Amino acid sequence: MKINEKNLSAYSTSASPVDKEGWLCKRGELNKGYQKRWFVLKGNLLFYFDRKGDKEPLGVVILEGCSIELAENDDQFSFKIIFHGPNNRSYTLGADSQESMEQWMKSLACASYDYMKFMVADLQKQLKELEESPIRIPSQISNNQIPEKAGSSDKSSPQPPPRNRHNPFNKPTNSHHSPQRKDIVLFRKTFKELHNQLGRPILRDRNEWRFGLKKQEINNQEPLITF
Repeated sequence: MKINEKNLSAYSTSASPVDKEGWLCKRGELNKGYQKRWFVLKGNLLFYFDRKGDKEPLGVVILEGCSIELAENDDQFSFKIIFHGPNNRSYTLGADSQESMEQWMKSLACASYDYMKFMVADLQKQLKELEESPIRIPSQISNNQIPEKAGSSDKSSPQPPPRNRHNPFNKPTNSHHSPQRKDIVLFRKTFKELHNQLGRPILRDRNEWRFGLKKQEINNQEPLITF
């Protein structure tokens, strides 16, 4: 994949939305010590800088084809960005607290294009199911639809005037009030509304579930040395 470094560097400090930013400790590839870096997450691009406010990043990690996992053999709150395949580098990052580590892991796990593509396909499936089986709510029966009782057909008996009630918060489309609908009302939602309502909770709950399983697996491992 060809990357224009100049445009990429300009994008890292542009006014485009930032998904997450903050300080993390990054382990070097040759020097295994940790160095403090300022990280900025934009979409599926994770930039890291020497200092906050620098104009050019030291590097960028493209979050595609990778997984976010806990670093098991480190003392501090560290995790790994692991790329699958031969000769692929993994990045080890450390946070300053358990809460910060979990927030970074969840944000990075949701950043890839493949993950968003999966969520969009799932939401489209749910939208199709809603369109095929919409919620049906019968409208209320107006007074003039109530059947007359037997023997009450006498025209001389007084009849109450018809009541034309309407919601004062609903603005009429023209100068004449439209008659009250007596058919079935169908409630539909747009894809954007469904995405905001269902997508984000699904992403959050799925990542919390995966993170909990990984942490439970690590806690259940037996120690290598037993005293």
